[in-house]
Amino acid sequence: MDGKTPLNGNEEWKQVDNGLAVRGRIENIYSKGGFASIDPTDLHGRFRVWGLYTQRKPGIDGGRTAQLEPHELEDEFFMLRVRIDGGQLTTEQLRVIAGISQEFGRDTADLTDRQNIQLHWIEVESMPEIWRRLEAVGLGTTEACGDVPRVVLGSPVAGIAADELIDPTPQIDEITSRFIGDESLANLPRKFKSAITGHPSQDVVHEINDVAFVAVNHPELGVGYDLWVGGGLSTAPRLAERLGVFVAPEQVADAWHGVAQIFRDYGYRRLRNKARLKFLLAEWGPEKFRQILQDEYLGFALPDGPPAPKPLAHGDHVGVHRQKDGRFYVGATPIVGRVSGPNLEKLADLIEAHGSTRLRTTPHQKVVILDIPDDRVESLIAGLDELGLQARPSLIRRGTIACTGIEFCKLAIVETKAFATAAVLDLEERLDQFELPHPISLHVNGCPNSCARIQTADIGLKGQLVMIDGEQVPGYQVHLGGGLASADRDEAGLGRTVRGLKVTADGIADYTERVVKRFLADRDEASDETFAQWAHRAEEEALV
Repeated sequence: MDGKTPLNGNEEWKQVDNGLAVRGRIENIYSKGGFASIDPTDLHGRFRVWGLYTQRKPGIDGGRTAQLEPHELEDEFFMLRVRIDGGQLTTEQLRVIAGISQEFGRDTADLTDRQNIQLHWIEVESMPEIWRRLEAVGLGTTEACGDVPRVVLGSPVAGIAADELIDPTPQIDEITSRFIGDESLANLPRKFKSAITGHPSQDVVHEINDVAFVAVNHPELGVGYDLWVGGGLSTAPRLAERLGVFVAPEQVADAWHGVAQIFRDYGYRRLRNKARLKFLLAEWGPEKFRQILQDEYLGFALPDGPPAPKPLAHGDHVGVHRQKDGRFYVGATPIVGRVSGPNLEKLADLIEAHGSTRLRTTPHQKVVILDIPDDRVESLIAGLDELGLQARPSLIRRGTIACTGIEFCKLAIVETKAFATAAVLDLEERLDQFELPHPISLHVNGCPNSCARIQTADIGLKGQLVMIDGEQVPGYQVHLGGGLASADRDEAGLGRTVRGLKVTADGIADYTERVVKRFLADRDEASDETFAQWAHRAEEEALV
């Protein structure tokens, strides 16, 4: 299927310098010489390892995305991804990010579905100062992008939820302290995504990560983790598979390291579009993968383990929930992850005014405020509302996420954030009189790469140009009925497509209203049928 010879352009430059060393050049050369002084290979390759991507030049329409070279698409500004492993933040750290946004990023800030915060309009001249500020409070951008171990997703309620099985924070800390920035893992075939949760809601989208650990209670060995490998979406979606093993907490970092090394040593490198770990797992199968992990990398056998039971609660943690110490955590959502530097600063002030200094980001573009006393919850919720963060959102707002889109992304074909925001506000009015049985996930993506997880949404919209009355206009291909394991779904599954079913970029609300109303009219209430179940059984005419 693929040779081991590093033939593609990315593999060639990685053999010379994998990217970790480029920070020295950014600080000592490029920040002083400006954008024009940057070596092209550093700019389009190695900068990613430090969380930097050139952003899209304004005014270039989506029809030209595939026609232009990177240097023709890019502006002299950067997207900067702040790495937040486990989503764990203090108000001091949040205030530093807010300050960087306001001073260097034109007030931009987005919550991502990988628990990071992304800023835009960053100049290379500002990077030494930005790193100084981030690292002074324990944050950074090391390996936030690139063919490296990306941020480790962690349960947003780790250590505080009353119903969690185990706090995964020690395992996340061990992985990040031992292996992030490790030269031996800085040249992987492609990105390597990780997730760990100790919460029964399985709140880290483990089925679409390269490696994931999900807490289980083994009948003989106690609480540990079920190991999943080989998930990923993009243009060739594949759900992760269980290896069938039980991993004790003290073995997690070594097991993670073993999987990462398998990917490094055996992963495909010749064809970049076949270089994710999911393609290796598809060829080997979980049994062979487990055997090689044990024999060649761990040096011991892992015991068989049970699967985690079906989640009984939604994993976005929106709303008010009691902590194990009697205080409360409050999950709130902006619209499609869009916040701002000024509002992040106000959020830090609000949290501290309510007696807390801790918050978490989530894999669903949400934020969770921790440690709120019972008598301060309603005051906090009112303050969050004023910042556009709703703890009691409509089910449409709660379930909608969107990628960066054409506003900043060089790969995008269609705008996402603005169209999705307009659709949410419109749908809240149109569907106000209808009682939805559960959140309807609406994921909007600006290109086929599925950063917004379109194949695992009730309604997933993939950005492309569509033909309307003989004219090409921005729009989306529709995916229906996808989802990950949740309180409403026994196991993960990908959405279906209907041939020729596309909507225009400004037609999201029209289509969503139509298909949701048809679902409400047709659903089998006796069996508590979900949107996804209905979407997979419905005739095509009902979905158009």
